Amino acid sequence: QTLRALLIEHRLSKYNVGSLEQSWPKVPAGRRCILVVGQVEDDASVRLGTQSVRTNLQLLQAVRAAHPQAFLIYKPHPDVVAGLRVGQISAQMVRQLADVELIDWPMPACLERVDEVHTMTSLTGFEALIRGVAVTCYGMPFYAGWGLTQDQYSTPRRQRRLSLDELVYAVLVQYPLYLLPQTKQLCRPEDVFAYIAGADHTQIPARRLPTRASVFAHVGNGLRWLRQRK
Repeated sequence: QTLRALLIEHRLSKYNVGSLEQSWPKVPAGRRCILVVGQVEDDASVRLGTQSVRTNLQLLQAVRAAHPQAFLIYKPHPDVVAGLRVGQISAQMVRQLADVELIDWPMPACLERVDEVHTMTSLTGFEALIRGVAVTCYGMPFYAGWGLTQDQYSTPRRQRRLSLDELVYAVLVQYPLYLLPQTKQLCRPEDVFAYIAGADHTQIPARRLPTRASVFAHVGNGLRWLRQRK
């Protein structure tokens, strides 16, 4: 709960890009506002974690078909916008399927204003769950299949149900190890959030660097925790 509050308070997101220069679209009263999140189409999570919907165009078409009266905002992936990766949708198709294409807005600001997020496997879905936004998945990312998202298909290996706090704990506390980039010291996720938010890293308590044995022990503890949740 503390980690979720910190992420929301400091508006932390995977892609720390964007500005508020583009005006937020005027959503007509009575229309549900859905954010459709574009991805890099040759990313491993898309190639291995999707079935029938495998491209940004297919995603946008599926959302419009399922929600013909909704106000759709399409937000392309920043690497695709920069021309660095695969996943571009023609401007004509975007205009045909979406009400607005939103490029410059930072993701945390978008999530504060929409009713739902629809995605294949984007990490934005996890960020939306943290902020209490409804999420529909057209693939099977790590945060889907636990009863927290609306899933377009299921996978047999995920039969359990997790609370949001359990998911956040597994993803942000139990699984990873954190190092501060300047001190190279092992730290807590709260320390990383403070560092990204601009806190003085010299005031963050130093912790010993992990040994190889401790790294394997940490991963083993995480796997045991997941098995015990079955």
